[in-house]
Amino acid sequence: MTQPQSRFIDAGGLRLHYLEAGPEDSHPVLLLHGWPTSSFLWRHVMPGIAEHRRVIALDLPGFGQSDKPLDASYSFRFFERSLNAFVEALGFEKVGLAVHDLGGPVGLYWAARQPHKLEKLAVLNTLVYPEMSWAVVAFVAACKLPVIRTVLTSPWGLRRSLYFGVHDSSRLADDAVPGTQAPFETKDARKALLKAGGNLNPKGFKDIAAWISTVEVPVQIIYGERDKILPDIGKTVSRLQKDIPHAKVHPLADCGHFIQEERPEEIGEILGRFFDPS
Repeated sequence: MTQPQSRFIDAGGLRLHYLEAGPEDSHPVLLLHGWPTSSFLWRHVMPGIAEHRRVIALDLPGFGQSDKPLDASYSFRFFERSLNAFVEALGFEKVGLAVHDLGGPVGLYWAARQPHKLEKLAVLNTLVYPEMSWAVVAFVAACKLPVIRTVLTSPWGLRRSLYFGVHDSSRLADDAVPGTQAPFETKDARKALLKAGGNLNPKGFKDIAAWISTVEVPVQIIYGERDKILPDIGKTVSRLQKDIPHAKVHPLADCGHFIQEERPEEIGEILGRFFDPS
């Protein structure tokens, strides 16, 4: 299997890091992670997709090995500009897109404003609609409370987030915790992580909700039913099925939020088949 390679590129005034695998002459698939993860989350999923397509997992600004500017807004528009610059820098006219967690609203907002650049869409445990669960409201508030936010982004807090986000912790690979913690060793990196977690304006979610029912490209939904981070994921998926009747849905009954850690090979196979151009 093709293993992901680490790459850097300057785009939109930022140095962005990404993992890449698969044949360079094929149309690209872009994978977007969420909070508090990075492209690292997709490391064991990518080989399954790379058998069919060129696949790229980006570290969003504020995450992973990408720049983490403290003066950035980390708003919908900021992430949109960053994604546009990244896609343009790599010369992509269209991408297959897979999104998870915070990468969901970020990627969906980008796609809503550039629908001509979207070839196919895969949605994994993520936020879509402006109606937020109590868990999301509590998380956004925690990102702004002095003591709690420090604990939230500490090595202990990041480890706790990962364990809380899986249904079966025995499935976590040995490198899962250190790989999640590594990008946020410094105080400034943790400050950026907090800004990136709580600065998406509700209006952006309304824009996504207005666009989602217009999606005509193929859509694949994969989700862990035991998600404690997004406890309303079942309702989100049901609403997506109504808004996108042609979407294919693959539930994982015994998985939590970080399904890329619990079932990476299975997800890689599903996404590989879905994005296969043949």
